[in-house]
Order: sequence, then C-alpha cells, then structure tokens
Amino acid sequence: MELDALDLALLRELQNDARQTNRDLAAKTGVSPSTSLERVRLLRERGVITGYHAALDLDAAGRPVQALISVRIRPPARPVIEGFREWAARLPEVIGLFVTSGTHDFLLHIAVSDVDGVYAFVIDRLTERREVADVQTTMAYEHVQSRCIEPASPDRPRFSRRAR
Repeated sequence: MELDALDLALLRELQNDARQTNRDLAAKTGVSPSTSLERVRLLRERGVITGYHAALDLDAAGRPVQALISVRIRPPARPVIEGFREWAARLPEVIGLFVTSGTHDFLLHIAVSDVDGVYAFVIDRLTERREVADVQTTMAYEHVQSRCIEPASPDRPRFSRRAR
C-alpha cells in the first residue's frame, strides 16, 4: 500500500490532534476540505487509521505506578498461550501486552495506584494461574511514548501480522 506525501501529512496531523475539524486539517495540509475528507476516509477503509482515542494522564487517572512484567507460560501450547493472552488483555491493570519470543512468552505493561498494587497484581492475579511458570517484574520510572508514528518508507519491505 503506497502512502503519498499528503497521506503522511494527514496522518501526522491527525496523530497530533484527532479532534481537529476537517477544515483545520485541510488548511494545515494545504488541500481542500473535500480532498481531506476523502483521503481520510480512504485511509480508514484501507486500515491505515484503525480508530481514535483519548490519551489519559496516568497520574491524573490515579495510576501513576507502572511496571513491566515478563511472564513464562507452561506448557507452551497454542491454546494455553492464546487463553492467557485473552485473559490478561481484559485485566484493568494491563495497559499494554506483548506476546514475545525468548525466555518469556509475554511482556505485560501495567499501571496501578501504588507499589502495593504491583505486588497484588503479581501475587493475586498472575500466580493464581496454573499456566504461569515464571514472573519477573521491572518497575518503570518513566514511560516516554511516541505520539506520532511515521509509516515505513515505500522502499523498505513490510511485514504484516497474521490475520485474527
């Protein structure tokens, strides 16, 4: 899927402020409002734009303590891995989940109100699961997240995830 300079400009602007009006978006990217509207619609239809959301300040939301928790699952069978993934993704403390390779099968990013919340999550949630063989917790002092992701350039090979 080729993205041209206008697509990239629209994506950049929407990532900076998805609530701006189409008229403002068009002005910032130097096109007519009808062109902006149509191109954004096409980006959604092609699956480049998957949704819009509100970004929360974790401190203001009462969840200032973050941790990264590596989890090893046994036995390493597809149904066990998929079952754990679905369960963990629904937990309110989990704000990010990665299925990984290597020593551990998952990396969970959690946000809780205090250090006791991290302990309770590990002891009361994770270790209650039979398939959890090992857990390693790393406290996060700071989380810097890119708010604007540039699509890959057309000359680099692209890999897609398997369909779910």
